[in-house]
Parts: sequence; C-alpha cells; structure tokens
Amino acid sequence: MNIVLIGYRGTGKSSVSRILSKELGYPVLNMDDKIVEKAGMPIPEIVEKFGWNRFRDMESEIAEQVLKFDNHIVDTGGGVILRDKNVENLRKNSKVFWLKADTTTIVKRIKHGTHRPSLTDRKSFVEEIEEVLIRRKEKYEKAADYTIDTSKLSLSDVVKQIVSLMR
Repeated sequence: MNIVLIGYRGTGKSSVSRILSKELGYPVLNMDDKIVEKAGMPIPEIVEKFGWNRFRDMESEIAEQVLKFDNHIVDTGGGVILRDKNVENLRKNSKVFWLKADTTTIVKRIKHGTHRPSLTDRKSFVEEIEEVLIRRKEKYEKAADYTIDTSKLSLSDVVKQIVSLMR
C-alpha cells in the first residue's frame, strides 16, 4: 500500500514525505523530480517551452507508473488532481492524504520559491494562491481518503497522524 500526498505547494508534501520515508522505511517517489529527470530540464523551462498541457501529460505518465509500486511514498505536484485519470491511478493500491494549509501559511512557506511558474496570469502572488485553492478545493476533497490541515501542525505531528491513519 502506497501513501500518496496531494495538496497545493507549500502544504508540506515534500518535507512530510522525507520524514515518513525515514519513519516507515518506504522510498519516496517525487513526481516533479521524475518529470524534471525525464524532460532533462526544470519545470519552469518545460512550461515555457512546451506549455502546461505537455507538463500535465508528463505528470499523467508518472501517475500511471505509480501503479507498479508498492510501499512507496508518492509526493505529487499540486496539480496532479486536475486530471481524473491521475486520481484514479493514484488511488489504486494507495491511501491518499490531502495536506492543506491556509493562504497565510502557504505564503510564508513558499514566498521565496522560484522553482515553479505562475499558474495564473497577471495576479498577485496571494491572489494566485487564493484563486488556485478555490478552483482545486473540490478536486482535492474528492481525491483524498484523509485530509490533514498542516497550518498549525509540526511536521512530526503530520507524520504521526498519517502513520496512525495507515494502521
């Protein structure tokens, strides 16, 4: 059984996946890293050269590959839930955890990150986060077996909740 972490960027997916890996001895499959490895270029460059649709196609290919794994922690990109087929593939042989956080917390956590291109045109940083969260909320809810609000929890508390829910 895999553990799949979904949620917007800055909600703790990558940090939690690393700690869970140590706790459970499961390897981490970071979907964004796999996309970068496959494309041979960083995500902003993929999007600039080929567009979001090609990036999402590559993401779907990785989501399908997850079916081959067992006892892995899958650290997804924030938009993996935009395609129903991705969710269908990720839910097979996995428990899906939606890590969410409030806008203020997300802004604090990712304000200096430059490794991702804008998801909306001509919006402020905060407006973009709020807009994307509203747009994706229903999809995250539908995809998740469990929801954990990481806004006020330590990473170890999030990990403890996931481990407990997996039992």
